[in-house]
Amino acid sequence: MKTNNTSQRTSHPFDRISAVVTRAAGRPAAFIFAATIVVVWAASGYFFNFSDTWQLVINTGTTVITFLMVFIIQQSQNKDTMAAQLKLNELIACDERASNRLIVIEDLTEEELITLKKFYIKLSALAEQERDLHSSHSIDDADEVHREKKRKRKPMDLKKSQEQGARGQEAGKK
Repeated sequence: MKTNNTSQRTSHPFDRISAVVTRAAGRPAAFIFAATIVVVWAASGYFFNFSDTWQLVINTGTTVITFLMVFIIQQSQNKDTMAAQLKLNELIACDERASNRLIVIEDLTEEELITLKKFYIKLSALAEQERDLHSSHSIDDADEVHREKKRKRKPMDLKKSQEQGARGQEAGKK
């Protein structure tokens, strides 16, 4: 898939602003700046006799900043979540053994998610029975693959037990 390098210039201004602000707010310098403001404000309390107005300045400032940051961070989070979801969708879509029903999993109701979780618990139990870290199942074929593996193993298990029995009888004869 060819990427478009001009997408940054044509995106919505709020997307660009939220990306810049979110990156800046997540840096250590932003924390140091905020901590410095709090220290300066606390030290200035002596000069303002720790008045109600002095307290109102920090309360109003932090409330407004917090209010605005909620929307900016939520925009950035929504975009990041959508990008991650699309990447996962691509991985699901390209694996022939994966269940394509999972591509729209974020649109399911809570009850449907609980039902789906039960399927994955079942898959986990099947994988645990196999004791094979490399085995893989999807929701759609878990039972079928498991039955097929057991069917293939039965003749081999029977053959192995017969061989072991024969060796045991030979060892008993000696």
